This record gives sequence, C-alpha cells and structure tokens, in this order.
Amino acid sequence: MIRQAKGKTPRRPPPKKPSNTQKDPVGVYCRVRPLGAEDEECCIEVISNTTIQLHAPDGLKANRNGEFKETQYSFKKVFGIKTTQRELFEDVAKPLVEDLIHCKNGLLFTYGVTGSGKTHTMTGSPGQGGLLPRSLDMIFNSIGPYQAKRFVFKPDDKNGMEVQNQVDALLDRQKQDSQTTIPKTPTTRRIIDPEFADMISPEEACRADGVDEDSSYSVFVSYIEIYNNYIYDLLEETPFDPIKPKPPQSKILREDQNHNMYVAGCTEVEVKSTEEAFEVFWRGQKKRRIANTQLNRESSRSHSVFIIKLAQAPLDADGDNVLQDKNQVNVSQLCLVDLAGSERTSRTRAEGSRLREAGNINQSLMTLRTCIEVLRENQMCGMNKMVPYRDSKVTHLFKNYFDGEGKVRMVVCVNPKADDYEETLLVMRFAEMTQEVEVARPVDRPICGFAAGRRQRNQAFKEELTRRLEERGGPVDGETPTILSQLLQSFPPMPPCEISGPNDDVTLPRLIDALEKRHKIRQMMIGEYNKTANMLKSVLQEQDSNILSKENFIQEQRGKLCEKDKMIQNHKNEIDRLEKKSKMLEYKIDILQKTTNIYEEDKRSLQQELESREQRLQREMSEKRRMEARMQGIVTDAKLKWEKECERRVNAKQLEMQNKLWVKDEKLKQLKAIVTEGKTENRQPQRPSREKDKVPPKRSASPSPVPTGPPVRPLHRRSHSAGGERWVDHTPATNVDLDTVMQPNIPNAIKVTAPSEKALSKCDKYVLTHQEVASDGEIQTKLIKGEVFKTRGGGQAVQFTDIETLKQETPVATSRKRRSAETGPAPQGEPMEGDWTDVETRCSVAVEMRTGSNLGPGYQHHGFPKRKKP
Repeated sequence: MIRQAKGKTPRRPPPKKPSNTQKDPVGVYCRVRPLGAEDEECCIEVISNTTIQLHAPDGLKANRNGEFKETQYSFKKVFGIKTTQRELFEDVAKPLVEDLIHCKNGLLFTYGVTGSGKTHTMTGSPGQGGLLPRSLDMIFNSIGPYQAKRFVFKPDDKNGMEVQNQVDALLDRQKQDSQTTIPKTPTTRRIIDPEFADMISPEEACRADGVDEDSSYSVFVSYIEIYNNYIYDLLEETPFDPIKPKPPQSKILREDQNHNMYVAGCTEVEVKSTEEAFEVFWRGQKKRRIANTQLNRESSRSHSVFIIKLAQAPLDADGDNVLQDKNQVNVSQLCLVDLAGSERTSRTRAEGSRLREAGNINQSLMTLRTCIEVLRENQMCGMNKMVPYRDSKVTHLFKNYFDGEGKVRMVVCVNPKADDYEETLLVMRFAEMTQEVEVARPVDRPICGFAAGRRQRNQAFKEELTRRLEERGGPVDGETPTILSQLLQSFPPMPPCEISGPNDDVTLPRLIDALEKRHKIRQMMIGEYNKTANMLKSVLQEQDSNILSKENFIQEQRGKLCEKDKMIQNHKNEIDRLEKKSKMLEYKIDILQKTTNIYEEDKRSLQQELESREQRLQREMSEKRRMEARMQGIVTDAKLKWEKECERRVNAKQLEMQNKLWVKDEKLKQLKAIVTEGKTENRQPQRPSREKDKVPPKRSASPSPVPTGPPVRPLHRRSHSAGGERWVDHTPATNVDLDTVMQPNIPNAIKVTAPSEKALSKCDKYVLTHQEVASDGEIQTKLIKGEVFKTRGGGQAVQFTDIETLKQETPVATSRKRRSAETGPAPQGEPMEGDWTDVETRCSVAVEMRTGSNLGPGYQHHGFPKRKKP
C-alpha cells in the first residue's frame, strides 16, 4: 500500500527579539555536604569562599608519573558544611525570584552524584526548608496584596494566558466551589499537612523590591518528571484502578508562537498562598513515590521539574479591574530542576532494568554536557555549530534559557567521601566548563502607558467615600451618594417658603435672595472646583513628568550601575583567570626547572662519556697506527721472502725444462744418426750436474741437428700484452669494499653491474667478481675469468677458464689448515697437501686449466642470445 506523504506546515520565522549584546556567565555554585561518619576518609577541602581542592584518596594518590596529584576548582561561591538553607537561598535563588516578579525567566538546577544532597538543597527537610519553599514564600509575600481573584487569568493550553471578565471568572469560581465537597471560607486559615508543615517558614521569608502596584498577579504551578527520556505529569488526576493500574501517559514537547518550548497538556494549578502551592508540590511528590514503589525504582533515577508561572497584567485607567487585553499580559516562569544523580554502573553493579535506567540518565546528562561544550566552543572560537538540544528531553525543554530567555544558575552538590572521588572529579570538570558559557541578559518588559498610582487613587477614593457615607449614616433612598451631593449640603439653609397672604411681600424676595446667594455660592464652588481640578491636573501632570524623569534617571543609573557591576565582575573574572594562569605558569616553571636539571645531569654524563670515548678512540687510533706499521713491516718481509722463493722455483723450473729439452735434443740426434748413417750407435747422454746448487747458464736454443731443408717460418701472432684483448669487468653492486692493498685492476675494461649483450659484443674476455665468507669467517674475493665467443644463434657466450682467489687473513689467528709437514709425505706422483695451499701451486694450476679439462671449472655461461627471426 502506497502512503501519501503529508505536506508539512512551513515553519514560521521566529519573532525578532530586541538586540542585547550584554551577556552574563552561567552562575555555578558549590555546596559541600557533611560526611556520614567522622572516621570516613575525606577527599574535598574548602580553601576559600570560591575555591575547593580535591585530594586523591589513599588508593589513587599516585598517578602515572608516581606523583601526588591535587586539583583546585573555582566557583562563583562555595558553601561549606555549616551553611544554612537561608544563606544558600539569599545568594542563589533570591535574585531569580526578583527577576520572576519583574517579568524575567529563570532556571535553577541541582547537579551532582547520587547521595550528594541535591534533594535536600532543593526541597529541604523538616525544620530546614530548601530553595523551593523559600522561593514560594518570597513570591507570595511580595505579591500578596496585589493578587487577582481566581480564574481572572486562565491558561490557553498554548503556553499563554488569557484575561477573563469578572462575570466569567465568577462563574468559574462558583463551578469550582460546587465541585469541592468541603466548602472553603476565606476567613478560615488553610490547614497545613503536618508532613511538610515544618518546611514552610513565612516569618523568615523576604520580600522583593520594586513590585508594580498597578498590576494584578496570579501564580500557576506545574510539576513534571522526566524518566527514561519520557515526560510524565505528576499533577494529572487519573482514576486509580487497584486491580489493573494503568501506567501514566507520557507528554510531548511543543513550541509556542514565540518559539518557546513547553509541555503540551501539562496540568497548571492556580495557587494563592505558599501553603497551597507547597501542598500541590507535595501531592506530586506522593504520586512520584507511589510510581517509584510500583516500578521498583529509586527517586534519584529521574529528573523532577517544578515550574512556577507568574502571570501579571496592568489595571485599567480606573485602577479597579484588570485590563482586558491579552497582549498586555506578561508571563514569566521559574524552573526548579532536581537532576538525577550521576553514577558509574561499574561501581553500583547495576543490572537489567536498573542498568538501562542508569544508561538513560547518563545519556541525558552527557547530552547536557555536550550542549554546554558546543555553546562554549561557539562563544570562545566564534563558530556556529548546531547545539544538539533535541538529543534529550531535558536539554530540549530548557533550550530557550541557554538562548537568552532568562538567567541560568546551577548548584553543584558534592559528597566529600573518598568513594565518590572519581565521579566528583567528573562533576567538577563539567561545572568548571559550564562557568565559561555566557547567556544573553533578558530584556526588560515594556512599561504600560497608564499613569502610575492608579490602584492607590482608587483605594483612596473608596476609603473617602466610605468615610463620608459613614458620617451621614448611610445614603438616603433615591439619593446618589456622590461627593457633589455631600458638598451641596454645606449651602446656607433655605428660608421659610410659606406665604401668609396676597400682600406678603417679604417671603418671595427673601426666598429669591436666598436662592441667588445659593446660586452664587454654587457658581463660586464650581469655579473653585474647576480651578482646583485644573490645578490638581497640572500638579498630577507635573508629578507624572517628574516621576517619569526620575524613573528614567533611575533606569539610567541602574544601567550605569549594571555596567559598573559587569565591569567589576569582568575584573574579578580577569583576576581569577590571571590567578589561575599564574598558578599554572608557576607549575609549568617548576616542571621546566626539574626538566632542565634532568637535562643538565644528562648533559654532564654525556660529556663525560664523550670524553672517555674520545680518549679510547685516540688509544685505538694510536694502536691502529702501530699495527699498521707492524703489518707493513710484516708485509714487506713476506714480500721479499716470496720473491726469493719465486726466483728459486723459477730457476728450478727453468733447469728442469732445460733438462727436458736436452733429452729431446739427444733423442733427435740419435734418430738423425740412425736415419742418416743406418747404424745404431749407443750413446749415453749426460745430464747436467746439479752440484753445489748452481744454476747452469741459460741457453737460447737447444742444439739442433744439421738442417736438411729450408726452415719453416712460424705464423706471427699478436701478443695479448700489447692490448689486443678487451675485458668486461662484471662487479655486482652488492659487493663490499674491503680496503685491501691488493685490488683487482683491469685497464681499459668495460665495468658493468649486470651482464649485457652490448658489453659482451665489444669484448673477448670476461671476469666476474664474486665475494663469499670463508670457513674462518673472513671475506674472500673470487675473480672468475672466461672467454667470450659468438654462438650460432647470433648471441654471445662465456666459457669460464680460470679462477683467482683473493683472501684476507689475520696474522695473529692460527690457520685452520695443517701444513704439509704435519700431514706426512704424499704418495708418489700426487702433490702434497701443503703444495695446494701455496699461492704458487694454485696459480700454476690455474694457468694450466683449459676448456673441458678435469682440473677446473669447465662450465659455460651464455650471454643473452639474439632472437632468431621467424
């Protein structure tokens, strides 16, 4: 089924409020309750009337750095354990009640951990009335003589008030009297419930100054509860069913025509005295207790809001009745909020429904903190973030107060016991942040255009008229009891009007003369009356102008006084801020001094270590130079030794080759003799003597037989030493520079880090430098050499033919290989083990290796062949 979307009514723009740049910070007060037991550990200390200090309990004294941590928090005023309820009311709630009477809104809420004394502060106890009953006392003591009769003001169910005429109000009063079972007489005093009688003290109540006597007042109260983010009316009268009790119906929030939030359908009761108002509040408290008992929950699991509305309207020009104009009715309200206690579920071990309750409470309090944070950030940083008022019913209901519809005050109640330290720390941080939020100052209501003193003039006229009537003994039948008729009685008496006969010429002239005198007196009195009336009117106008000028002057002086007070408050705030900043800077200076000392000690220790390392480095450098000099001498000695040994072996090899050549020559001579002479001739060749280890002189050529034919000239071949061959020096980039004396150096070589076809095509020799770790832990370098030739596919191939090994050895370390003398004689025809360890033997073997031989690597390494064409 497709549902058709309903069209929404376009939102009306809010009315333009008068611009007011003056702002006041949220007033945050702190009240410390006494400890439950004297031997209980305390974590709060009151330092001054504006500052408290938190001490971490014994189990939490050491923070992460292992230091004792103490924090201080400042408030507008701190009330200690000896503060009375009256002193608290004088400083906190009395200014809000005065603003309420002067048509300004106010919000006062208590905040703190469960069991910190919030309800005692708001409601009070027997003999010690709290902020709520004292506020009611002050309101009724101030407006008592100026209250309107019942039902003159009537709520319009849209957060406004209507003014009824005298007839409608009288009918409503008679209707209410007929519904009540016990008749109420105005002369009898109201019977107070003894359960809360001690909380009301009318003799201690104070009175507000500057009450407008030319206005009429009425007080309306309502009492709601916010539980699990639902709003319930505690004054709503519903029929009670003991068999199947119905749960209370939740209320919704609406917005009136002035864009102020209110609870739709909430019961508003008109009250005429403190006793009646507190009785209504107590009735709501009883209903709340019954609901808590039925739902098995504590009273601290919900927020309670007691709303006091004061409706006032000016009197008409006669000063007798209320002006019948709804636009002239001013409604101001004071909200007294007792917030639910904030607590940690981990400490209370709440489960089930109690855990959900705690979650909803903490969520609403967290929303309140979030709104305060966003307001503070918008004001301090000049941002325009949206404040999330709608996330909770508490913040949504009181959003207008934070937008400049009234003053906001908060009383932070704390319990000094050590068990609540962590929760109290969070409460203090929130309170400190709240003080930085500023709320726009409410604008004064417009002054009515009627002349002042209407009520007094009307009262004086009634009193004078009553006195005159009492003097006369009451009015005569058919006579109008006016002052003019009373004044006419003071005329001279009338002469007798009876005529004795037709010739009586005395009576009529005497009557005419008397009437003329009375007429003259009447005209004179009318003139005097008009003159006096004009003079009185001018005097009244002059007095009105004087009063208006004085009121303007007083208003101007009040404005200047407010500016001065604001300036003084700003100076005080600046002084507090500078004191906090000074303390913070002193704390930072101490930390920096400690850090500097630590760095100085580290610097000295590092300098000492650096000097010791420099000395050790100098010793190692000198030791290295001595070792280099000694190693240079050892190398020089070894070089001379091996040169001699090489020369000896070369001579021995030359002698051996000469002997072989001599043997071959002798054999050739014998063969030639046999061939030429045809006879055998036994000749025993003699070998050269090796006596005395003398080297025979070199001979350029062996004795050759007599040539029988033309000599054969051998083909000339270019010597490799003449630069006829070119090398490819392949050195990988990962090789380690050993910084040795003997380095492989190939002149005119193409150096590459990876083999390429282009480099191989230009050269006919290839050498690969390879490094590896030997068995003794030293790095040895191998030069693998080969020849480059072309393949059938058109590419390049490398055939390795020789390996040269370069190795470092520590002179002081013993060789892991055994000498040939230790191994014993080797079999005949095989080289000894010591021969293979000699450099000469390895070099000679490497020179004799050829392609395909079994003495060395005969593998082939092919380059990158060219790709054959298809």
